[in-house]
Order: sequence, then C-alpha cells, then structure tokens
Amino acid sequence: MGQIQVEKNVGGIDGLCIIQPAVHGDNRGYFMETYNQRDMQEAGLDMVFVQDNQSCSVKGVLRGLHFQKEFPQGKLVRVIKGSVFDVAVDLRGGSETYGKWFGVELTEENKKQFYIPQGFAHGFLVLSDVAEFCYKCTDFYHPGDEGGLAWNDPEIGINWPQLQGTYQGSASAEGYTLEDGTPLNLSDKDQKWLGIGDTFKF
Repeated sequence: MGQIQVEKNVGGIDGLCIIQPAVHGDNRGYFMETYNQRDMQEAGLDMVFVQDNQSCSVKGVLRGLHFQKEFPQGKLVRVIKGSVFDVAVDLRGGSETYGKWFGVELTEENKKQFYIPQGFAHGFLVLSDVAEFCYKCTDFYHPGDEGGLAWNDPEIGINWPQLQGTYQGSASAEGYTLEDGTPLNLSDKDQKWLGIGDTFKF
C-alpha cells in the first residue's frame, strides 16, 4: 500500500483514521509524502480535498470544538511544528457512537495524521510553546456556517491532557491552566458555546 499505514475506526468510532506516513531519513534529514491520493484510495479512503489551511498557536490555546452546519467538512490534520492534543466528537445523527470522543497527540516528531470525516466536531489544545497546524478539507470554507460545542461539556467528558481546573457550568476558560501554570487561552466565541444536549435536541 505504498507510503502510508492506516488505522481505521480508532477509538471504536466508525470513520476516524490515524494515518502514519513512511519517513525516509538519514544524516541529512528526512523525506516523506504527506499526501498521496493513490495510496489513500488503496486504503479505502476516497475523499477529495479542495482546500488546505494552516494555523499557528501558542501554548495553552484551545481551538474548538467546531463543526459546520450546512456544508460539513472532512479534515485531514497534522502538526508540522510542536505538539497538540487533537479531538473529534461524533455528531452524526443515528450513529451508535453519537457524542463519543477520541483524541490523539499529533507532533512534529511522530508525524501522525488524523482523518476526521464529515459529521464530527473538532478541536485541539496546544501543548508545546508554539504549534503549527495544517489540515486539508473536503469542502470550502463558508462564512457563517460554523457551529460549536463547549470544549469542557461534562456530557462529552473530554480528558484534555495537562489541563487543570474545575467545570463552572460554562465554556469559560477562567480558572483553567496547564500543569506548568500556562493559562488556558480561548477565543471569546469558543467560551460561549453550549453543551451537546443544549445544542442538539432530537
């Protein structure tokens, strides 16, 4: 199967995949294919990507949990500098794992990639001093289409590594720090999302 190894349905959640590219290194450095459509198709992953994004964040930043309302995106995410804890939450109606989360540490050293299909909320916490984060998307960005969930919703129960603090009934970052004292850093918008039960009422 070429240059990748694929672990499918990680965490027991259908569709989530961890992808490990083959890294060819010597005393000069390394080379790897970060994406190969043929290898992905041979692994049963036939998504088509239309947009690449990159962000840079400092330690303690938590981005998420975000999802798209009308134009859902599949995302293939990786870290090219630093380390993040990356999380996906299943929001697919009728899914046996609805509301279940899975997280994986992505670092510039392990070079893992995480594929998150359409129908999931996504977020990450920066564990290193700085992290540069890259992701491919299966649909274009549509302004005004973003939704979100509280990153600390007890109903979901994400175990964010190195994070200390006590849930106070909202998504506020107040009172939360990493183990080394770095304050948790969220956007104003990400501190106002509600929990999964209040966001989706079936």
